[in-house]
Formats: sequence, C-alpha cells, structure tokens
Amino acid sequence: MDTYTRDGLTFDVTDAGPADGELVVLLHGFPQDRTAWQDVTPALNAAGLRTIAPDQRGYSPGASPKARSAYPMRELVADVLALADAAGAERFHVVGHDWGGAVAWTLGERVPQRVASLTVLSTPHPRALNWAMLRSDQAKRSWYMAMFQLPTLPEKRLHAMLGGFYRRSGLTDEQAARYEARFPTPASLTAPMNWYRAMPTTVLAKAKKLATRSRSSSASPSRSSSAGQSRSSSARDERVSRPTSPNTVTVPTTYVWGSKDFALGRAAAERTAELVSGDYRFVEVKAGHWLPEANADLVAEEITRRVRSAP
Repeated sequence: MDTYTRDGLTFDVTDAGPADGELVVLLHGFPQDRTAWQDVTPALNAAGLRTIAPDQRGYSPGASPKARSAYPMRELVADVLALADAAGAERFHVVGHDWGGAVAWTLGERVPQRVASLTVLSTPHPRALNWAMLRSDQAKRSWYMAMFQLPTLPEKRLHAMLGGFYRRSGLTDEQAARYEARFPTPASLTAPMNWYRAMPTTVLAKAKKLATRSRSSSASPSRSSSAGQSRSSSARDERVSRPTSPNTVTVPTTYVWGSKDFALGRAAAERTAELVSGDYRFVEVKAGHWLPEANADLVAEEITRRVRSAP
C-alpha cells in the first residue's frame, strides 16, 4: 500500500518486502521522514520481513493538522495502530528512532498485546529521560525543547541553520540535502515542531526550569561506564491504557544508543534497563544520533536479531 487513512487524515507510507512476511513498522524522528529507513529496509526485506515506513503525523502532507492540540502521544500511538490495522496485522514489530522511539516505547507500554517486539534507536525510555534531567547534563542537552514552545521564531532559526545542523551532526551531503528539500520553508517545520508543543504542560514546565538551571550553573557530566520508553479512534477503537507499574515494558526490547549522541546522554540510556521487565538487550555503539542513516547495517542486524528472537 502507498497510503492509509485515519480520522480524515491520509498518511504516506513505503511498503516493501514480502506481503506475507512478519510486519515491521519503522517510525522516523525529527526532523526526518520515512526515507530515514531507506538503507535499512533492503536487508530486512531480504530476511523475509515486510516493512512499512510511514511519514508520520505532521510530515505527511495529507496528515498535518495545524493545531498543536492534534499532536498528543495518544494520537501518535493511535496512528500507528491504524496503520497496522490497514496492513492486516494483529501483532507487529515496532522500530523507532528519536521521536519515533518515544512512540515505540509508548506502544510497548500501552498496547503490549499488539507489539511483538521493540527496537528503539537513540531514544531512552521517557521516564529514564525525565530521571536523567535531574541527575546529569541531560537538561542542558534538551534546552531546545523549551525554546520550541515559542511561536514562529524556532521555525525561522532552525530553518536558517538546517543544512549545517544535519552535516555537522553526522549526515552526508546527500542525506542532508534530502531532508532540506523535505523542509523547504520555516512553515514546513511547524507541524513537526507541534510534537514538542503538544507535550504535557507539567513536562514542559520541568523542561523550562531545568533548562534555565543548566544554563545558569555548570552541569555535572554524566557518569561514564562500559555497558556491552486514552482511547484510540482507529477502526478497532482499541483501548490504549496508561502504564500502571514502574516496570511496564514487558515486550522483548533492544535499545541501540550511540555514545556520541549530541542530544541524548549516557545517564538516561543506562537508566532505561530499569524500566524494562521483558527480555532486554542494550547495544552501545561509537556513533552519533542518526543511527538509521549512518549505521544502517548494524541497525538492520539488530532489528532482525530482535524479530527472530521474539516469541
């Protein structure tokens, strides 16, 4: 399929591999799109897996509501469940990077009956991230989340520096140019930024407070170690419950983190293990933030390994 619909929104997808293969849903981050996975999917398809990579809410032209209120996590999760329903998959494997990783963690917690396995890239469990805000340099790394709450200005500033940002942080010229073309104007970044603007008020207040604190005092460096995160309105109208225990991720999970990630530090990455009670594999690599693009072979290997080991 090339598209699917939910609540009047039309999402663009790339659907590849054998139609009867186990389904792997690939969720991109910010500011990316579904092409983030284009160097990962060939190996997965060759292994007999069906892959579907959507342009998520705010990235698909037909699924980009203007209001920030249209981007809470419950809607992002329901979008993925609607995709799986459209693909005819009762259970499916989820892979997420950056914001897509946050959606993946939430799916694993709230609808584990639908999720066969998780492979999360870069993004720690959300509660591990919150924990690290108070105990490491994570607040300093995450200052931009507070800045993104401003109207208009963040889009203008990010757009002006977008190409340099991509290249300095590890993408190739070709990859950077592809994403630059995806976001040709400041206004094209508004819907993707609404993911941040829809974050719960309490979380935003904490982020603003911590960001201010981190800029006014010297932040402690993160600990170093050698380690070798409502109601759906989809057609199924499925209950998406809130987590009820400290260790709520029971789904078999692999978490791949780059030790050179500019946005997500070690403290949250290592804390994540305490929030997964199912089978868990933590893979630390000497790499930066853009794991699907820069480490495609390793990512494909870890996804395949996790999928094959899932019950």
